[in-house]
Amino acid sequence: MNLVYADADGNVFDHPTWIGLGRSGDLAVELMEDELIPLPDGATLVGLPHTRPIGLDPKSGEMAVLPGDVQAVGALLPQGFTRLNIPSYVKTNKEEKFPLFGYTAVVWKNGQFYVAAQPTDDPERWNPLNCDRKELRVKVDQLINRYPDNRLYKHLSNCALGYECLTSSNTFLQRWEGAVPVSFSCNAGCYGCISEQPEDSGFVAPQTRMNFKPTVDEVVQVMMEQLVTPDAIISFGQGCEGEPSTQAKIIIDAIKEVRSRTSMGYININTNAGLSDHIRGIVDAGLDLMRVSTISALDDHYNAYYKPRGYTLANVEKSLKYATDNGVYTSINYLIFPGVTDREEEIEAMIGFAKRTGLKLIQMRNLNIDPESYLELIPKPQGEIYGMKQMIEIFNEELPDVAIGSFTHVPPEQLRRAR
Repeated sequence: MNLVYADADGNVFDHPTWIGLGRSGDLAVELMEDELIPLPDGATLVGLPHTRPIGLDPKSGEMAVLPGDVQAVGALLPQGFTRLNIPSYVKTNKEEKFPLFGYTAVVWKNGQFYVAAQPTDDPERWNPLNCDRKELRVKVDQLINRYPDNRLYKHLSNCALGYECLTSSNTFLQRWEGAVPVSFSCNAGCYGCISEQPEDSGFVAPQTRMNFKPTVDEVVQVMMEQLVTPDAIISFGQGCEGEPSTQAKIIIDAIKEVRSRTSMGYININTNAGLSDHIRGIVDAGLDLMRVSTISALDDHYNAYYKPRGYTLANVEKSLKYATDNGVYTSINYLIFPGVTDREEEIEAMIGFAKRTGLKLIQMRNLNIDPESYLELIPKPQGEIYGMKQMIEIFNEELPDVAIGSFTHVPPEQLRRAR
């Protein structure tokens, strides 16, 4: 497992003798053979600015910082792969923050790159290579010309063509899971939000949040164009918007209108689920799927990251339970970080949360954040570190009725909501 590093010009090398390491929380750790898989298709190697890699020097048998004008290297994984360790490094400038990506440990082994990760879902539908950019441009023009006054299509065209967002691209390609953003406001202040950052955050938001309130007609037009096959999904709550349930009336009216016209496909909401009364109204209107974003089932950890305004984790739990009890296929968008998520107290809390809410799917999502900033933000983790691989095994054992995946799916037939 040779250490991988980059020079000052960004050229990537494997060290002939030093052994590559990973990191769990703030601890450098040795990588196990069963934690490594070949670098997946669609993954990207990136240099970590203002860092030096930590490796195992075989001469001394000790962990040490690699000397020279070099920087650590990490891998950015495609969707469907869960990282088990982050890269091992020290920062040469602690004031510098990494761009908002999820960095994974990478080594050189048997003539190729390996990463500390495991597949947790089928990545085929979310492989960027399966999005034909020429076809997409044609489809964007077609729908914008068909609905010239619909501001949502104009907004989503920038997401699809500019940011190359696959969910918004699906909206124009009219396949799989498509997007229908509705909200410019949010009731949380998530650290590292990808669409809105305060000026003093030190992060640059990689996307622009929508800045208008759509009409019900605009929303219905997008939904009806997407829901044309039995397994199609249309989703409220995108990276380019705030919390969708703050616009509950628009969503409720749109769902009722769409369901008066068709029973085709699935209506999903990606939400923080803090506004329990709003979620109840959306569920009652005919919601099929609900994915709730969370980073922890512990109040202090949750509050430190989300900075909720006007709600608590108890509201989130209440919303999830109500949705599950009323036939909605519920899941969580679980933002995970090695050395934190896989600690004993976090695992126990999440198992209890899953059992109380009856959720059906845990979507493992690698937290895109600067590691030092995150570890400084949250309460100091307690308890034993089990490791990400063992954490997933524990979930499978303790939660046999809860699927482990990476993104939203249509529910199994026996769990589909009657319409």
